[in-house]
Amino acid sequence: MRTFTFRNSKQTYTGIPIIVANMDTVGTFEMAQVMTKYAMFTAIHKHYSLEQWELFASNHPECLEHVAVSSGSGMSDFEKMTRIIEAIPLIKYICLDVANGYSEYFVEFVKAVRIRFPKHTIMAGNVVTGEMVEELILSGADIIKVGIGPGSVCTTRIKTGVGYPQLSAVIECADSAHGLKGHIISDGGCSCPGDVAKAFGAGADFVMLGGMFAGHDQCAGEIIEKNGKKVKLFYGMSSDTAMKKHVGGVAEYRASEGKTVEVPYRGDVEDTIRDILGGLRSTCTYVGAAKLKELSRRTTFIRVTQQHSTAY
Repeated sequence: MRTFTFRNSKQTYTGIPIIVANMDTVGTFEMAQVMTKYAMFTAIHKHYSLEQWELFASNHPECLEHVAVSSGSGMSDFEKMTRIIEAIPLIKYICLDVANGYSEYFVEFVKAVRIRFPKHTIMAGNVVTGEMVEELILSGADIIKVGIGPGSVCTTRIKTGVGYPQLSAVIECADSAHGLKGHIISDGGCSCPGDVAKAFGAGADFVMLGGMFAGHDQCAGEIIEKNGKKVKLFYGMSSDTAMKKHVGGVAEYRASEGKTVEVPYRGDVEDTIRDILGGLRSTCTYVGAAKLKELSRRTTFIRVTQQHSTAY
C-alpha cells in the first residue's frame, strides 16, 4: 500500500498503485469490483453511458474511490464526462487519455478541465519526455501517463516510427514529475510481474496494465472456442476493431495504430492479481526494500534490470 497527496487537487489516495487500463476490453465495471477488494485502481473506459455509471455507482459505491472516469479531448467527451461527474459527485478521479499528448490543444484542454474541476485528481497523457511531463503538471494535471509505443497491442512504433524505450521514459519522466511534486503512471510494456517491478524500480508511482489483465471473466467480450482452445479478444483503442465499434471506422487520413489479438481465456482475474502482488513482494525481498516505494531508491536494481529487461 502507498499513500499519495496530489499536487494540484490536494487529494490524498491510499492503495496499491496498480491501475487497470481504460481500454474497453479491460477497463470495465466488473474489473473495478474485484480491484477494489485489493485496494487497486481501475480507469474505466469512456464508452459507458451515464445510465450505466449511475447503476454502477448505486450498486457499488465502495468502488468509487478506486475508479477514474475517462475522457478524450473532444468537446463531446468533455460534455459526457461532466454529466457523469455532476451526477455522481463521489467520483474524484479523471483520466484524460489521448494517443499523443504533444499538442497545444491537449495542454489547453487539461487547463480547461482543471478550471472546471479544481478539486478532482487529473491523470493526463500519454507522453514520454520530462519537458512535456512538466508542461502538463503546470497546466493542472496531477499524474502523467508515460508511454508511447510499448503496449502489447500498440503498433505506433511500426506504423509511425514514433516511440521511446519504456524504462528510459519512466526514469526521465519520474525525475521531472517528482521535482514538481507531481506523479507518473508507467503505461505499457509490462508482460509479467517482473516488468511491473522494473517500472516501480525506475521511479513510477503507478503502473497501468492492459494486456496482463486481458482474457479474464471480468473483461468485456465473449469466450470464443477456437481449435479446441478458449480465447477472448483484446485490442488497442486505436485499432480497426475499436474504431469500427465506437466511431464507425478509422479516418482516411490516419493509420490504425493498434492490433487485435486473441488471448487465452484465463478465468478469474484474482489469480492474476495474486501473481502480480506475489512477484512484487519477492522483488522487495531480493533488493532489500521494506516497502514498495523503496524500489526506486535501489540504484543497483535499476542497473541490473536495464541489462536484463524484456519488454522493459
